[in-house]
Amino acid sequence: MAGGRVIISVASGKGGTGKTLVATSMVLSLSDKGRVQLLDCDVEEPDAHLFLKPTFTHREAVSIPVPRVDERKCTYCGKCAEVCVYNAIAVMKEKVLIFPELCHGCGACSYLCPEGAISEEGKEIGVVESGYSNGVRFVHGKLSIGELMAPPIIRRVKQHVASEGIIIIDVSPGTSCPVVDAVKGSDFCLLVTEPTPFGLNDLVLAVELVRKLNIPCGVVLNRSGVGDRGVEEYCHRGNIPILLTIPLDIEIAAFYSRGIPLVEGIPQWRESFLNLFNKIGEILNK
Repeated sequence: MAGGRVIISVASGKGGTGKTLVATSMVLSLSDKGRVQLLDCDVEEPDAHLFLKPTFTHREAVSIPVPRVDERKCTYCGKCAEVCVYNAIAVMKEKVLIFPELCHGCGACSYLCPEGAISEEGKEIGVVESGYSNGVRFVHGKLSIGELMAPPIIRRVKQHVASEGIIIIDVSPGTSCPVVDAVKGSDFCLLVTEPTPFGLNDLVLAVELVRKLNIPCGVVLNRSGVGDRGVEEYCHRGNIPILLTIPLDIEIAAFYSRGIPLVEGIPQWRESFLNLFNKIGEILNK
């Protein structure tokens, strides 16, 4: 926590494990401890705003540069298709086909075109919105329907990371590129899982990911009381700390289904999330 800032990402290999429940509860528990910020980087399905209900004060479009070919200059040499590792360009005998949905906006085609026949134009793929919720600084991204490129929006959301204070990042499920972009640069990663074979399988993948990124991690075990002890045994063998256990509780589920954060519906949980943050601090300060 050096430098007056700590970034904690909340992730999981499996969807529906309770990442947003944990992220919003931690933010609300810490909101009176100083500068706190929540970044919702699950840009394909952002939902933290449903619980924090922020007032948005700023909105910005996110675009990526996609190629535009001037066929008056083009000699159909095929160099652009050759250098495009995403197969977003195909060159026929006298026609160049552009597939914007596959384009990553890397700019290699325009830079390496020997005839200077390729320029770039912006294609909007989503938006980033920011504001406040009871003193908590809130930022989330929203990928436009039909678009595939989540990482550019995640990177734009992370440009809003504060220079000091506590930053909580709500990460999308899985272990793909959007997760890597969201988790990268974190001081600590909380992995939320459930005690089921599916939860264990995806937790193993998530642990491998954060270890490759050299980020310390701990586990929040949600819906404890169902399934088996596979997750606990795996964590014990791998020396992965289980920092918080949340039981399978119909009252918790009822509040969550109504958009009420856990620590507001059941205030006794606030102390548990403060203890969770303190445990993370102890690990980081070792």
